[in-house]
Amino acid sequence: MTSVPSPTDIARDVLGIEGEALLKMRDGLPPAFDEVVELLLKVPGRVIVSGMGKSGHIAAKIAATMASTGTPAQTVHPGEASHGDLGMITSQDAVILISNSGETRELADIIAHTRRFAIPLIAITKKSESTLGQQADHLLQLPDAPEACAIGMAPTTSTTCTLALGDALAVAMMRLRGFERDNFLAFHPGGNLGAQLIKVRAVMHKGDALPIVHETTNMGDALLEMTAKGFGVAAVIENGILTGVITDGDLRRNLENLMGRTAGEVATRGPRTISPDALLSEALGIMNTNKISALFAVDTAGRLQGLVHIHDALRAGVA
Repeated sequence: MTSVPSPTDIARDVLGIEGEALLKMRDGLPPAFDEVVELLLKVPGRVIVSGMGKSGHIAAKIAATMASTGTPAQTVHPGEASHGDLGMITSQDAVILISNSGETRELADIIAHTRRFAIPLIAITKKSESTLGQQADHLLQLPDAPEACAIGMAPTTSTTCTLALGDALAVAMMRLRGFERDNFLAFHPGGNLGAQLIKVRAVMHKGDALPIVHETTNMGDALLEMTAKGFGVAAVIENGILTGVITDGDLRRNLENLMGRTAGEVATRGPRTISPDALLSEALGIMNTNKISALFAVDTAGRLQGLVHIHDALRAGVA
């Protein structure tokens, strides 16, 4: 009696088959890859990515990854394209069509449209001799590797390789464009990704909202300033330079004759600070480590620029 493999054994088989295909594609990257990247970097319009069925889902992901990493891109459904959406594909664009067999009939109208208007066409397919492979200006051929499903027909290995190839294109263009963390934040203002890339200057309090006293300010006035601004701290500055901070802890340590002292006499020297251009997550880390609830932001010369409170980080989703 034939034993039935466990789900874990099946999973290992699937991952092994797909992993081998990815390594095969890495070691035999399509020769046209560099040309395709160079072409897409110069496209004045957008990169249009399309496919049918499972290839369509992969196309949508590739387009989304490109769009979020600096390459204007969108997906066009081939069925909708045949009913009016071909107008979304202009002579300023480049088109990437995905079809494992290269004979997906729903792609015919997009292929014809690119040929009619001389729109660059890039094919991702396993079959170089297919209609798509022959019509394309550039061919990114998938490795000749078996699908990972039991019957060898369900798109598994082929879609994994296509997705990875799309990631390779997007990341190559991202790096060649010099697309950095700041650019990434501009396209990801919401969610955890955006929150983790927010800078201190984006949320810090500044100007009249800052609790500021001077070295010679009497503590009566300093307490009024701390109370009015509501952060539980005050910055001691001279000529715009942060020279110390007064916290609730400083008040408790100096209760004796507190009102007869100056802000400079009570302040803690050498306070922990942060750059306005530092990530808000870094500021939160400093506050958590040192068990403080507010942090002053200063420039490279030590001039006071702002204040960030732990509540600002929490409101921004950095936790």
